[in-house]
Amino acid sequence: MYANKTIAAVVRAYNEEKFIDSVIDSIPDYVDRIYVVNDASTDGTLGKIKNISRKNGRVIPVNRRRRGGAGSAAISGHLRALQDNNDIIVMLDGDGQMDTELMGRFLEPIVLDRADYVKGNRLSSKEHLREMPALRILGNYLLTNLTRLASGYWHVSDPQNGYTAITAGTLRKINLGKIENGFAFENDILVKLNVAGAKVVDVPHPAVYRGQHSKIRYSSFIFRTSWVLLKDCIWRVWVKYIRGNPGRESQIQNKNYKVNPE
Repeated sequence: MYANKTIAAVVRAYNEEKFIDSVIDSIPDYVDRIYVVNDASTDGTLGKIKNISRKNGRVIPVNRRRRGGAGSAAISGHLRALQDNNDIIVMLDGDGQMDTELMGRFLEPIVLDRADYVKGNRLSSKEHLREMPALRILGNYLLTNLTRLASGYWHVSDPQNGYTAITAGTLRKINLGKIENGFAFENDILVKLNVAGAKVVDVPHPAVYRGQHSKIRYSSFIFRTSWVLLKDCIWRVWVKYIRGNPGRESQIQNKNYKVNPE
């Protein structure tokens, strides 16, 4: 536990057999449960996850038999964590790009009641960007501005960052079945969080790369995400300022959304 809160970690993994062991081993002892979501990997990732779970009682495999994308993996892990009544859910990826020693920085604003959702920000300084490829930097700056416009969170940067923490209560206010299943998940959830009235805080941290290859095709990804954010912006303005009663959007329950869809 951390500050008398039960902590769950959701680890997304697609073809991460090279890194998954070290990522799981590095997760702090105060994390009560580790949900490792295998998104239909074609390498030995699933076998490694199962092997680790036999030795480590904290590790709970969540196996997706069909690949759904980064968003689907996130949703599956978060729903499983909700079902087990964890208080705070941290998300990271199984590629070793997120420093687990910084996890306390993501939890602290929540336990101090300063945030409902905390996300990483690698754009906070030039030093933090040192290892990030130039094309990714350009794309992140572009999507930062589009996501600010769509979500209404004008203080938020680096919306593609998948290192996050959220309270269970906040997560239950969002219809997870309506969030983007692919790489636009992190952008889309910010819009839903705004409508739900969530307090969002950025945590600066450096970009870390250890020879990994990005699974994002930037040309199609930026086009797709921009289209999602345009629709999101219109939807948020309609729900919050024209139609009114945004709380109605937050009452949809997640119980009918499958954790492991075929």
